[in-house]
Amino acid sequence: MHIFGDSLKQQELWTFNRQSTAKGVAIGIFCAFLPMPFEMVPAIFLAALMRGNLPFAIAGIWISNPVTWIPLYTPCYLLGAKILQIEPVSLQEITIFQLGWHYVALWMGCLIVGIALSVSVHFTISFIWRSQVRERWKRRQKLRLARKNAENSS
Repeated sequence: MHIFGDSLKQQELWTFNRQSTAKGVAIGIFCAFLPMPFEMVPAIFLAALMRGNLPFAIAGIWISNPVTWIPLYTPCYLLGAKILQIEPVSLQEITIFQLGWHYVALWMGCLIVGIALSVSVHFTISFIWRSQVRERWKRRQKLRLARKNAENSS
């Protein structure tokens, strides 16, 4: 038996629709901002819990990698340090004694930014998806009307 049990057999995890896709990407973005190794584990748990698209949740995590850590986490750390009212330090100056508070600042900033971005991404994907569906529906309506007019005129 594996760690996730039968939860990975839920159809919603593998369905490509507006709700599951938006949730999956949002979960992936949120987990990408968790300053920890193996972000995929919480992403899988959250996708199963919230019924988000699992492949999109995993893909969303990929914005976080060793190449993007500095540009991704530095603003988060600075935000957390500002909220906690601690003086940010450069990597060269940090000591093991300071690491605790600075790690808390990093986590706090990452959680705030991760939540804000994931909620924004969720609503953006939902809005774009709905707009496209609405546009296709209008085009089909115009096509039907044009066909009906063509049939009536002949």
